[in-house]
Amino acid sequence: MSKPWLLVSPASRGIGLQLARRLLRTTDLPVIATARKDVKATSEQILEGLEVDKQRLEVLKLDVTYESTISEAASHCKSRFSSSYLRLAFCIPGILHPEKSPSQIDHAKALSTFQINTLGPLLLSKHFSPLLPRRSTTLESIPNLPVSAILALMSARVGSISDNSLGGWYSYRASKAAVNSIAKSVDIYLKQRCGKNAMCVGLHPGTVKTGLSEEFWVSTPKDKLFTPEFAAEKLTQVVKNVGLDGRGKCWDWEGKEIPP
Repeated sequence: MSKPWLLVSPASRGIGLQLARRLLRTTDLPVIATARKDVKATSEQILEGLEVDKQRLEVLKLDVTYESTISEAASHCKSRFSSSYLRLAFCIPGILHPEKSPSQIDHAKALSTFQINTLGPLLLSKHFSPLLPRRSTTLESIPNLPVSAILALMSARVGSISDNSLGGWYSYRASKAAVNSIAKSVDIYLKQRCGKNAMCVGLHPGTVKTGLSEEFWVSTPKDKLFTPEFAAEKLTQVVKNVGLDGRGKCWDWEGKEIPP
């Protein structure tokens, strides 16, 4: 069997870009990254300054708002890694349109929020979960990676219904609450199909200095505004350490469970 492989989708900027770079630095496995537009530029950004085998990285075109591109990318990976399996996948598409009151809810923007934040991870799970190891697969121990294969979906602390004391951000909160539900349901499916060999979790990276959170940089305490590099480091640590007891749950960047 050839080496297992890793997935970061999308990886053209922000946390995804840094996750792809980190996985290239800390493992010797093939990394599949995705980009909505410029595949060549994304590949160059990921590899910039890294002393790694460039052949380990492949960037595929994928736009979560078009299921056909997800299906095509998954089919390509199934063909390329026909004798192996997906060991770790970060499915992290995201968009934010802040709404301070219900009067600010815009139908088109809300629809886009759910299409990207919720349906994006759901469709990535649909097409890539079959590439995770089956119950009968023997998983080898790989440094810097979790013992089980993991499908990690990008959630957020504001997706917690029980921890909502501020309100607002109606579409974004709801889209992330739905991600937590998806992570639980997909994990149940993986437990039935894969046993202990694969699981699904939700992740909260904190407030990260990316375009998504730019409006809140000034109001966020400096010690709580993280660089994408820091977020990538923490999230890879979380998935490595969460263990089977943490399956189907949402975890923050410190490895603390976020209640549903």
